[in-house]
Amino acid sequence: MPRESGRKVVATNRKARHDYEIIDAWEAGLVLMGTEVKSLREGHISLAEGFCHFDRGELWLEAVNIPEYSQGSWTNHPSKRKRKLLLHRDELIKIEHKVNESGLTVVPLQVYFSDGRAKVEIALARGKRDYDKRQALREAQDKREALRELRARNRR
Repeated sequence: MPRESGRKVVATNRKARHDYEIIDAWEAGLVLMGTEVKSLREGHISLAEGFCHFDRGELWLEAVNIPEYSQGSWTNHPSKRKRKLLLHRDELIKIEHKVNESGLTVVPLQVYFSDGRAKVEIALARGKRDYDKRQALREAQDKREALRELRARNRR
């Protein structure tokens, strides 16, 4: 049987892009149990409340819900357990320094399979204020209206 190739997106955290200003992003490996991988392949995951934190120099993903695998039995996993993220040591040190010095946070943006391995895209982010969110929504709406007007002119 041939190995999987390419990138298959399982879930995207759209709320993170709305609530946070994304500064930098990294791809991290994800330590999973067997039934978690099977549940991910079925597309079952929720990143909405997810966040990352450091514990003794390691980066952990918390509050991400991967429901139990439907065909699993006694081997099923707890759905909201801590999951270790795999990054190079220098990347971990760089992220930890930025989080500690400037009050930034690390949020998961996307979970996907890259060449058959589960990966998570994490980002260093700064929380947006309410007026920033409104401004971003207004800009997106203005951009949509401008494109709509251009399409209408091109049809004439």
